[in-house]
Amino acid sequence: MTDQSVFVLGNDLQALEPAAFETEAEFQELLARHPRVLNFGSLADGRPLRLVLVAREMGVSTSVESSPAYWLDHLFVDADGVPTLVEVKRASDTRIRREVVGQMLDYAANGARYWPAALLQRSFEETCVGDGRLLEEAYGELLGDRSREEFWTTVEERLATGQMRLLFVADRIPLELRAIVEFLNRQMRQTDVYAVELTQYRGEGDLRVLVPRVHGEVATAAKLPSGRRTTQRTTRDDMDAVIRTRLAPETRRIATALLDHAAARGRPEGGTAKYPSMSVYYPVAGRQVPLWTLSLYDSPAKEELAFSFGSITHHLDLDATAAFAESLPAVPELQKKLEVQREKGYKGWPSVPLTALAAEPGAVEGILAAIQQLMESRGSSDSAG
Repeated sequence: MTDQSVFVLGNDLQALEPAAFETEAEFQELLARHPRVLNFGSLADGRPLRLVLVAREMGVSTSVESSPAYWLDHLFVDADGVPTLVEVKRASDTRIRREVVGQMLDYAANGARYWPAALLQRSFEETCVGDGRLLEEAYGELLGDRSREEFWTTVEERLATGQMRLLFVADRIPLELRAIVEFLNRQMRQTDVYAVELTQYRGEGDLRVLVPRVHGEVATAAKLPSGRRTTQRTTRDDMDAVIRTRLAPETRRIATALLDHAAARGRPEGGTAKYPSMSVYYPVAGRQVPLWTLSLYDSPAKEELAFSFGSITHHLDLDATAAFAESLPAVPELQKKLEVQREKGYKGWPSVPLTALAAEPGAVEGILAAIQQLMESRGSSDSAG
C-alpha cells in the first residue's frame, strides 16, 4: 500500500505529502510541546483527557540506592493522577519491533518502585520552570480541590498499583508491535497499553499536518479506564490482622508501636497496593510531611519500614533530612543505606526489615525519638496542617 497525499482546500487545493521525521529528537520535541496529539479517551468524570508533561528523559533507577539506569522518553500525567509513559521510535529504528517492548516494561516496573511522590513533583516543577510556564497555570489543569502534595501522592499510588498507560509512539507501527500491544492489553488488567502511529504530512512553507492513529483501543474497551478503577486503601484493621497472625512477638511489638505512634502524633494513610501498607505524615514546620511507610509484603512474606528521605528533603531542606538521618538508631542494615543516602543527597527511600530492628534493642524507641526530635526542632505542633 502506497502512502496517499492529504489535501487542504482553501482558496485552492494544496497537496500535503507524507514526510518522515528527520531525527528522533525532533519527534520527541514535538510530543513534549504538543501532547494534545496523544489526548484520546476521557477522565473518570467524563471530561476529555488532557496530558500534562512531567519530564522529558525521566530517569529510571533499578534500586533505592542506584542512579538512573534507563531514561524514559516522556512521562505525562492527567488530572486523575494516572501516569502515562511514552517511548518514541521512528519506523527506521529496528528496535521498534521487539526491543522497545522490553524497555517499556523495565520503565514501568522500576518507575512504579522508585518514583516517589516528591521526585515526581520536583521533576514536574523543574520542567515547568525550564519551559517558562507558571506553576499556578500548570497546576490549574491538574489539582481541582487537592493540594500539590495530595495530587502527587495519588500519582505515586497509581504507579504502585499498576494504574498507568504505556504508549508506544512511532511514525509507523509494525504489525508485530500491534500484536504485542493487543496481547498485553488483554493480559494486564490495571495497565492500558497503546501504540500510536503519528503520520506527518508537509506542504508549502511550514505547513504540517499530523494524523494520529491509535491501536489497542479494542482490547482496552473490555477493561475499565485506568482513572476509573476503584482502589481500596489499607485500614488499621487490615494491618493489625496481618501483624496478629503472621508476625513474631518482637516484630509484632515494633509494628504496633509504630502504628500507635502514627495514630497519636501523625496522620496515617493506607496504601492501595495489593499488600497491606501504611504511610504516615507528621506535622513538621507547619506542613504535613511524609516520614515513613510500613509495608507488609505477601510474597515473599516480609515486613519492612522505609523512610521517605526524598519527600523530607523536598518539604524541609537537606540539613533537616541529614539531622534526622543522624538521629536514627545505629541498626547496621539501616546505617549502610544511610551512608549511601548521605553520598547521594538524601533523595531515596532507605528501608530496613522489622527483623533487623528487632535484633537491635531499643531500635523502635530510637526511631520514635528521632521523629519527635524532628517535629520539635522545626517548631511544629500537632495541629499544624
